[in-house]
Order: sequence, then C-alpha cells, then structure tokens
Amino acid sequence: MELSSKKKLHALSLAEKIQVLELLDESKMSQSEVARRFQVSQPQISRICKNKEKLLADWCSGTANRERKRKRESKYSGIDEALLCWYHIARAKAWDVTGPMLLHKAKELADIMGQDFVPSIGWLVRWKRRNNVGFGARHVLAPSFPPEPPPPGLTSQAQLPLSLKDFSPEDVFGCAELPLLYRAVPGNLGACDQLQVLLCANSRGTEKRQVLLGGLQAAPRCFFGVRSEALPASYHPDLGVPWLEWLAQFDRDMGQQGRQVALLLAARVVEGLAGLPGLYHVKLLPLAASSTTPPLPSSVVRAFKAHYRHRLLSKLAAIQSDRDGTLLAEAAAGITVLDALHVASAAWAKVPPQLIFSSFVQEGLAPGKTPPSWHKASEMPPVPGGLSLEEFSRFVDLEGEEPGPGVCKEETGTEDEERDREGAFEPPPTKADALRALGTLRRWFECNSTSPELFEKFYDCEEEVERLCCL
Repeated sequence: MELSSKKKLHALSLAEKIQVLELLDESKMSQSEVARRFQVSQPQISRICKNKEKLLADWCSGTANRERKRKRESKYSGIDEALLCWYHIARAKAWDVTGPMLLHKAKELADIMGQDFVPSIGWLVRWKRRNNVGFGARHVLAPSFPPEPPPPGLTSQAQLPLSLKDFSPEDVFGCAELPLLYRAVPGNLGACDQLQVLLCANSRGTEKRQVLLGGLQAAPRCFFGVRSEALPASYHPDLGVPWLEWLAQFDRDMGQQGRQVALLLAARVVEGLAGLPGLYHVKLLPLAASSTTPPLPSSVVRAFKAHYRHRLLSKLAAIQSDRDGTLLAEAAAGITVLDALHVASAAWAKVPPQLIFSSFVQEGLAPGKTPPSWHKASEMPPVPGGLSLEEFSRFVDLEGEEPGPGVCKEETGTEDEERDREGAFEPPPTKADALRALGTLRRWFECNSTSPELFEKFYDCEEEVERLCCL
C-alpha cells in the first residue's frame, strides 16, 4: 500500500491574513470557501478570525513586516519593546542608527531591566524582522550630515540651525579650561606650580566627564609604573588642551551610547579648531564672541576649586600631624602632579549635581524657566580650621589675583628641582607591599575607634586588592 504524501503546510503572510478578514467581512463566503481559495485548512482560517483584533493592530501600526508569515514572540519582549521605542525616538531626531549601536543599546536596556541578556547579531536580525526595521523607504534614517564631505574646519557645523531647544538637558554639555595652582597654600605662594584643568559636565549634573590635567612636564617621575588607563583622571604634557583628541574621544563615547549631544564652547576655542575631523555625535554650539557667559557656569568652576583647596589642606594637615614641626608650605612642596590628579578627581566628584543644574539654568545654558532652589553657600565645602570664611574664599579665587613677588604662574623648575621636590625614585609597590599596607590600614582603623560603616568601604577595597593580587 503506497503511503500518501504529507500535505505541505501553507502559511499566510500578514497581508494575506488581512485579505482573508476582508473577504469574510465583505462577502458571504464561508470559512471553508476562503480556505480553498487561499489553499489552507479551515482551522487556520478560524485561528485568523480569533486573532482578528491583534492582526488589525499590527497592520495599522505600520511597524510590522507585512510579508512575514509567522511572528514568533521574543523571550525578551520587554527589551524588544524598549529598543523599538528608543529606535523611533532616534528616527525622529534623524540619528544615523547602526547595527552595533542597536546591539549596544539593547545590552544597556537589559542591564537597566536587570535581565541577563547578551544580544547577538542573529537576535538583532530577528528583532528587525519582527518590527519591520529597515524594510521599506519610510524607515530609512536621514543622515546627521550631508553626504558630501564638509570643508576643513567647523564651518559646516557652526552653520547648522541648532539651538539648546533641540536637546534635552541630559544631552547639553558645557566645558571650561582653568588654571590651577595645585601646590598653593594660604600665606605662602612662592612654591606653587600651575596645571591647566579641563572640566566638562551635562546641564543636569548627572554626567561628568573625566577631568583632564595638563602640565609642562612631559613625563613626571611620579607617573613611573602607573597605568594611565586605571587613573580617575588623565594627564596631558602641555598646558594647552588637546582639543582634537579630546573631542574625538567624546564623539566616540557618545556614539557607543547611541546619543546625539550638544557641547557648548567659547567662540575662540571653536575658531582655533581648524582641521577638526567630522563629529557625528557631538554638535558644537559656540557661544557668541561678545557673550560674557562661560560655557561652564562660573559657580560650578568655583565649587570645584573650593573642594580641591579644601581636600588639599586636609591632606597637608594629615602630613603635618605625622611630622612634628613641618610647616604647611614644606608639606605642600611634596605634593606631586599625581597627587594633584587624584585630589582634582575627588573634588570634581564632590560638586553637587543640583548646583550644576541650577547654575546652567540661571545662566540660560539649559532648557527651563525656573531654576530649582539651591542655597548659594552649599557650593562651598566647610571652611578649614584656622581660616575665616573670607580668607578661604580669597584662597579659592587665588588664580584670579595678580602675581606678586615670588608667585610662579607656570612650572619653571628644572628637572633637578622637580626631583628634589618629589623625592628619591621609588619602584612600584609589589603585591606583598599592597597586602601589608591593607593589614596596616585595617589595624589603624581598629585602634582609632572608627565607625563600622567605614569598615564596609575598607572591605570592598580589600577584596579588590586581593583579587588583583591573584591575577
């Protein structure tokens, strides 16, 4: 007896299913007759009728792939929907959305939702099919820039009809460069040296870029053996800001996050950026040359300097307590560029987000009408012991004073002088040194009645040091 061949399953596309529903609604054909016309089984037509509302919703949304015959639901439907929502926002802003950008955003959304999910190329292909992304001309994104290469310089960017209204507060950044006399102490300014600092934050205060410090020393001895990528701030061997490299890195970082941001800059800075390569995710918004408004509010800069000076004086006071008879100026002479880098990073982290947001709004550099209430004195840390409020305020604004006798405005010391200040060369500490230091620090905590909460922070540090020692 010859076995009959199995009937081949014939699946209908979304467009064909809508035709089925139209035939059933507009004609007197039965489900069996419609099934014969489309060469499918009657139960399949019955299932189409049961899913009528969902099929019509998919058809009317315009996002479903109308030629797709089966719609398999994703295991991670929440991530699917969130990514599709972000994609539509990106389309509305005419962003140039790429595959890697979608994968990065999907992983970011998964982390926010607390799901253990790593998107793959295959998953992305299926997601695009499910949501009709990339199908048809209506889903093609307009490029952020015209296809023709822009002329050298920033002319093409400066002429773009962009304003702060085109960006959310989270995507408006301001930056400022400022001189910092990083060894200065009250009453003795003769041993000070200058660094150039670059600060950058968004107008919400929720995102601060890593501090950049520049100095005249090409290779400070204190950096020997230090992994620069592990530092909380970066150092550049020049008092001038390396704008080309810094902006290129900023653009790459924003591209990885799938963002389009605005960066406020002084007009003189923009004019000096001739030959800048194309920025695809950072739009430069130069302030008018006649404007007295800084691209990063002056109150934010002053708060950073106040926290830096407060942290430095605390550090020097601790050194004095360990060395009887040491003058404050003598303790300051031992502060290295690497010390200053860490103090600057800690000071920048201390600047409150509320102050940054309030300052941006007050200066008219961020969208908003009424700035949030923020007490002016809260931008300043507590006044260090031995100084009045007026004296500390004058100390914070030290760089704005005219240089007096013996006050240096740049690092002009010779290599020998720098070696004397930073002491004899010390090799990098070993793993054994690190473990001994942990034991000493814990013992010191135990003998000085510190709070239990401090031990929790110490345990985190101890665990990380032990992990690194096992590598």
